[in-house]
Amino acid sequence: MTRNSVARREFLLRCARLGLSASTASLLLGCITKRTPPPTDEAAVSAAGPLERELRIFNWSDYIGRTTVADFEREFGVRVSYDTYESNEELLAKLVAGGGGYDIICPTGYIVPLLAEGGMLQPLDHGVLTNWGNLLPLFADQGVDAGGRYAMPYQWGMTGVAYRTDLVATPPESWAAFGDAALRGRLTMMDDGREVLGAMLRWRGQSLNATEPALLEAARRDALAIKPNLRAYISAAVKGQLISGDIAAAQMYLSDARMARGEEPRVAFTVPKEGSTLYADYFAIPRDAPNRRAAHAFLNYVLRADVGAAISNEGGGASPNGAALPLLTDPVPPPDAAMQARLEFQRDLGAATDLWDRMWTEVKAG
Repeated sequence: MTRNSVARREFLLRCARLGLSASTASLLLGCITKRTPPPTDEAAVSAAGPLERELRIFNWSDYIGRTTVADFEREFGVRVSYDTYESNEELLAKLVAGGGGYDIICPTGYIVPLLAEGGMLQPLDHGVLTNWGNLLPLFADQGVDAGGRYAMPYQWGMTGVAYRTDLVATPPESWAAFGDAALRGRLTMMDDGREVLGAMLRWRGQSLNATEPALLEAARRDALAIKPNLRAYISAAVKGQLISGDIAAAQMYLSDARMARGEEPRVAFTVPKEGSTLYADYFAIPRDAPNRRAAHAFLNYVLRADVGAAISNEGGGASPNGAALPLLTDPVPPPDAAMQARLEFQRDLGAATDLWDRMWTEVKAG
């Protein structure tokens, strides 16, 4: 086996340990093998100076304020091309094809380290990001890119339980609620092994990043025990079912629950007392971005209190911008010390990835 083949195998294993599908890992490997090593910090110096007249942004759909882009164009005299995607696979496919000429992308947190280490991102120039201090320390100094060398926290959230207050007699304060026979057939959990097994681990007082075989076996048994109560394992489409009242409660991302509540005020959201997942999405600038000064200007613009508030008010996500909190119409306060103790970022599972995969496969098949 050659050195390159060993490196390729190790890279794919690491992708799997972070929860990426095989197709996503292959796409990302394709990106990285076409690039040179990561740029040095000096590469960010060029972010200072006159702005380019164009900017290309690639972001998740329904994940920005209604007038955010138009307001930026008017204020800075930059014409923005704004495209959207529905999955990290779609984002990575664009990068494989040459990046699509984008200046700003919005990868999910767990992908940022791989993109950065693979030379796919350019360092941020904090000298021009004068509003960086508005970020809450929890997100600026922790997470996947502590200190923000390559990525800027954009929106954050939690995984919890969204439920209809008119259909659930008692708020689901524990993951044990998914075993409630009274709600049989009107419950769903996410189609995501890290989230489902992670919830079972937290239910038993363990880390959602546990790797010990005995703990994972217990999580598998718990997941199988409550499975007869579930309508399905489903993620994105469940929002509409909750709005219509077709289901009573669902494991769900905070941002989806907030958007559902915007259409149906009887939707509420809670984080079970045992704890759950803390997540964040990030803005980053691809290595070959043609308009890096305009990209930095947009990032600094998003960091303004008024802009950050508008994005969260209209897009459903929670803002990591501390200065924006007083301007939010439906504020999600940053997790206090007690809540932080209940929340975890998902981490690399290491050699236990195969065991996690096997446990989840058995749950889905059981």
